[in-house]
Amino acid sequence: MARELLGKILLRREASGVAAVRIIEVEAYLGVRDRAAHTFGGRRTPRNEVMWGEGGHLYVYFTYGMHHCCNVVTRAAGQPEAVLLRGGLVVAGESAIVARRGAGTNATCIDGPAKLCQGLAIDRTLNGADLTRDGEIWLASDGLACPGAWVRRLSRVGVAYAGVAASWPLRWVVELRATVR
Repeated sequence: MARELLGKILLRREASGVAAVRIIEVEAYLGVRDRAAHTFGGRRTPRNEVMWGEGGHLYVYFTYGMHHCCNVVTRAAGQPEAVLLRGGLVVAGESAIVARRGAGTNATCIDGPAKLCQGLAIDRTLNGADLTRDGEIWLASDGLACPGAWVRRLSRVGVAYAGVAASWPLRWVVELRATVR
């Protein structure tokens, strides 16, 4: 599912309008058997409860006491797997995203999961949102497919604590960013 999310559009509706990014970097987490996943070993807490639910919902968590990150839950209820949205290209609402990210930031590319959440004003109030329906936040497709030549498969980032699971090639990055705009 992680690879299939590349090229999709994440839209965020607010009173000021709609902002959107095309997903260009993702990272998969394989649930109870994955030491890097929030649900490793069957861990079930109020924080990660959304991951235990139906696929197609947004799992938002707060990390390092300062950043939000968001995941798409990908499996059936009881199978807590998800895909972290790590980066995107802005396709709509650039001025709102720049206002939230700050002057001088790269307005067209959001290169990091916390930056993506900041740019789209994603926080814990959206935890559990249904991404399959047009609402405050949702995923859409405009038919763009990202061919294999555009995509690199790499090991995950920032999960060294997970031992060998940190080296699993579960991160996908679109390399030809200008092509998918």
